[in-house]
Amino acid sequence: MTERLSPGDPAPDFTLPTDSGGTLTLKDLRGRKVVLYAYPAAMTPGCTKQACDFRDSLASLQAAGYEVVGISPDTPARLATFRERDAITFPLVSDRDKSVLTAYGAFGEKQLYGKTVTGVIRSTFVIDENGAIEKALYNVKATGHVAKLRRDLGLD
Repeated sequence: MTERLSPGDPAPDFTLPTDSGGTLTLKDLRGRKVVLYAYPAAMTPGCTKQACDFRDSLASLQAAGYEVVGISPDTPARLATFRERDAITFPLVSDRDKSVLTAYGAFGEKQLYGKTVTGVIRSTFVIDENGAIEKALYNVKATGHVAKLRRDLGLD
């Protein structure tokens, strides 16, 4: 079983390639709150719904001091296609070897249609300004998750 993070744990740092051809380093976001969400695959129905929900809530999340970053094992090129197709307005990072997803406890065994499989565990992490985990939410639903997160953060 993959080790899960808890509030107060340090958020594992990373430097990963982005959908725009650059790199993103978590440490560079210190001083800002970060919503890092892990999803299985770009351009699938659930992941598209979730990304569009974050996109549609981005202005209010940013107004409350949150940066949003999506992470998946997709290639940067696939992430760029996803960004362009669905007008995603926040960074998407590529974790091809799943090492960062694993460090966050967001890759491992999960239930899919009643079977145990290994894959990305749809998860969301709220990281505080000092780089510590504020919330670690595992096995979240693609639909309705952003609205619930907004309520949990006191934004609605």
